[in-house]
Amino acid sequence: MRKFVNYLKESYVELTQKTTWPSWPKLQESAVQVLVATIVLAAVLFVVDFAFQHLMTAIYTL
Repeated sequence: MRKFVNYLKESYVELTQKTTWPSWPKLQESAVQVLVATIVLAAVLFVVDFAFQHLMTAIYTL
């Protein structure tokens, strides 16, 4: 049990004193970048899927 309590104490110290956390504006900027990248990737996949669907439809109707 002592090892577990020691682990919790060391984890707390590491998270509060040794870890550098991003500032709020930097965190918001990163979230916006992830959102934009996700939207772009979804749009690209939509176009590829749309083109592939029409290509397969054209092949099957021959």
